[in-house]
Amino acid sequence: MSYAVPADEPGGVAPAALSLLVHGVLFAMLVFGLRWQSRNPAPVVAELWSELPAIEQAEPKAEPKPPPKPEPKIEQKQAKPDIAIEREKKLEKKKEEPPVKFDNTQRIREQLAQEQKALQAREKQDILKQFAQPAAGLPDAAYIDRIRTRIKSHIVLPSDIKGNPEAIFDVVQIPSGDVINVKLVKSSGHQLYDEAVERAIKKSSPLPKPDRPEQFVREFTLRFKPYE
Repeated sequence: MSYAVPADEPGGVAPAALSLLVHGVLFAMLVFGLRWQSRNPAPVVAELWSELPAIEQAEPKAEPKPPPKPEPKIEQKQAKPDIAIEREKKLEKKKEEPPVKFDNTQRIREQLAQEQKALQAREKQDILKQFAQPAAGLPDAAYIDRIRTRIKSHIVLPSDIKGNPEAIFDVVQIPSGDVINVKLVKSSGHQLYDEAVERAIKKSSPLPKPDRPEQFVREFTLRFKPYE
């Protein structure tokens, strides 16, 4: 009675065949490896150059040129009229001229002159105060009448005067009779007659003196009518 050995167990046919296959592959690798090592190496060929060959350099690609910029338009200025040109010249001339320096000399002189006049007026008032004497009551009528008579003798009446207008003046004198001030208080309405009376008062200076010193008055008022 025969007994069949299964293929899966050791000692069967399949393991024996696999072992032979592996040994065959190893044997082939050894044979071919030895033959490859026994071959002579291929000779190395080297070329000698007297100079290096010229290497062609790749030319750079030319970049496209940008389009030319448009030329700026030149605006033609209109010719200015002669008046505008002259005005500009005057303005430039004014700018070039140095600023005008104001001279205060004349102003200072005028101020000093005014102060001098004011000082003289104060001195004159002081002199009048020294010679002034207070009037006792009303001025003597006869004394004032003599003064009016003296002045009327120097009045030159205008030829065109009409009616009998009255002009009133304030008169200031000093004890010597010299008139130092004449002021028109009321006009007669006729300028030439007013001026004639004022000239007569100044021309009558010095005025008549009173009979007694106590009759003297420094300031008094005189009334004049052309036909009185």
